[in-house]
Amino acid sequence: MTMRKLIVTLTLAASSLMAALPAQAESIRIATEGAYAPFNMKDESGELKGFDVDIANALCEQMQAECEIVAQDWEGIIPGLMTRKYDAIIASMSITDERLRVVDFTDRYYSNVLAFVAPKGAQLDTSKEGLKGKTVGAQRATIAGQYLEDELADIVDVKLYDTQDNAYLDLAAGRLDALLSDKFPAYDWMQTESGQGFEFQGDDIDIDDKIAIAVRKGDPLKEKFNAAIKAIVENGTYKAINDKYFPFSIY
Repeated sequence: MTMRKLIVTLTLAASSLMAALPAQAESIRIATEGAYAPFNMKDESGELKGFDVDIANALCEQMQAECEIVAQDWEGIIPGLMTRKYDAIIASMSITDERLRVVDFTDRYYSNVLAFVAPKGAQLDTSKEGLKGKTVGAQRATIAGQYLEDELADIVDVKLYDTQDNAYLDLAAGRLDALLSDKFPAYDWMQTESGQGFEFQGDDIDIDDKIAIAVRKGDPLKEKFNAAIKAIVENGTYKAINDKYFPFSIY
């Protein structure tokens, strides 16, 4: 056999071997907050769990990707993405014009409305006139917090908190007249012992809030996640996760 034929034979053999090997799974690092039950939180052992975490794992399985999910404080979560500490954020993040200036968002993976939470029997009047002089809290750097600052700051005493849990604590301690929150985590809190004395009051505030995955500008991960979101909705995986946390659809 000539040297040329030998090289061709070896090249074909190597190509056949590579084709027979399984493709290496894509490695994706995902950030969530870990302090926003029931969407993302830590259990007694410090392991991340919740709706966001289950959705992240389902999407990774659908994409046949190897994923690592890490906790990141909310206020530093977009800066961490921009400095490449991770590749995506799955942390109940709303699509906003301000955020769209620095990141790309996938299609939604759930929809959100805002709601006021107050003590049972308080008969809170949630009109602007009714809220005048009240102390109302929300988590800082959230849609609820932004709504209070933009729409009600000249009417109510706005209190903003670093975490949703700290906002709940002040509400339960009587330091707030009401809390403005994403409806679904507040619903979950009201099922706990601490939240049983509270209820939604007034009408929901529908601000067309869509929750999606954030990635860096131009990252092809966006379309991969979009395809995976569509797939898990169609194959029933999404509904199974939804039903684990809520007796109604949040899609």
